[in-house]
Amino acid sequence: MFAPIQKTQFPPRKDLFIWDGQCGFCKYWILVWKSKTRGLEYQTFQEVADNFPDIPLKEFKKASRLIEKDGSVFSGPESAFRTFAYFKKPRTFWQKWYQQSKIFRQLSNQGYNFIAKNRPFLMQLTIAFWGKNPIKRKPYWLVWLLGLFGFLGALSYLLL
Repeated sequence: MFAPIQKTQFPPRKDLFIWDGQCGFCKYWILVWKSKTRGLEYQTFQEVADNFPDIPLKEFKKASRLIEKDGSVFSGPESAFRTFAYFKKPRTFWQKWYQQSKIFRQLSNQGYNFIAKNRPFLMQLTIAFWGKNPIKRKPYWLVWLLGLFGFLGALSYLLL
């Protein structure tokens, strides 16, 4: 489990989202995020961890971090929810819900840890559902869903 970190004594010049540059799943979704946000820089922990000596390297390896110019640090799912405030059409509901609801926070943290431990498999699902190009995603998930409904319909017809 990742450790939440509140502040760093070494704030960046610009708001910065830090992620694992060796993770294909992460890279895919960072490209999606970059296309939707403004006023936020993205760098890998491999590039910038040394700039934040008060944050242990092992913590960068466990979770993404969003570090703002005032030194505030958002970790794991909260870092993702916080990025929604940087969207071209900002959405702050998710981060507020994360901060105010203990149940939602626990579910988000557990979901984040599940994703972190299963990134190769989830990358395969991502490609199956949205295609290989993160900028020009296709709704393949709809084909899968329609196929599932067709299969279930045929199965129920055969069983009746």
